[in-house]
Amino acid sequence: MTRIKICGITTLADGMAAVKAGADMLGFNFYPKSSRYIDSRACARLVAALRDRGAQAITVGVFVNTPPKIVAAILDGCGLDLAQLHGDESPAELGYLGGRAFKAIRPADASAAREALRCYGRQVAPGLLIDAVASAAYGGAGKLGNWDLARAVARDCPILLAGGLRPENVAAAVTQVRPWGVDVASGVESSPGRKDHAKMTAFVQAVRDARMEKVE
Repeated sequence: MTRIKICGITTLADGMAAVKAGADMLGFNFYPKSSRYIDSRACARLVAALRDRGAQAITVGVFVNTPPKIVAAILDGCGLDLAQLHGDESPAELGYLGGRAFKAIRPADASAAREALRCYGRQVAPGLLIDAVASAAYGGAGKLGNWDLARAVARDCPILLAGGLRPENVAAAVTQVRPWGVDVASGVESSPGRKDHAKMTAFVQAVRDARMEKVE
């Protein structure tokens, strides 16, 4: 079963719509330069409201070069389940957070992917997030990733696949890469930081259709 993470949630309406559509994971971005940034107080209120309304999704904080002690404090303060380290964090910083964190990588080629897998990969899902290489400092900026490279990593590690995924292409990505899960932000938005509820529903349905094709 391919898990679905919808990232960049900033409002209760979008969070509930994502869960209703079928998202397994919700992402909250703590990188101040992101158009999807949310501060820790607002996130704590939002996560509490989601829980009060019965939302069962795994909650993930997205961090860029934040000291691990602060990451741990935000996880606790906001009631988040996991941290996604999306910057230049070291293996030691990932290790500090134990099983509460996983690393996002943007490998340029197979050699870089193998090295990242060696340094950061873990067998507990999600083991790694693979994003596209982009000119932006962090994140894929909606650019499509290298699916052949991602598939090679997915053979050895339960990955979340990110980078340019949309309702129109995610089924092909699932079929080709066979990731543990897929991650989407801009591909289901009406504007930066605001989700298009119909696109979220279409995205989830496309992943489900791909699951059925794999079974058949």
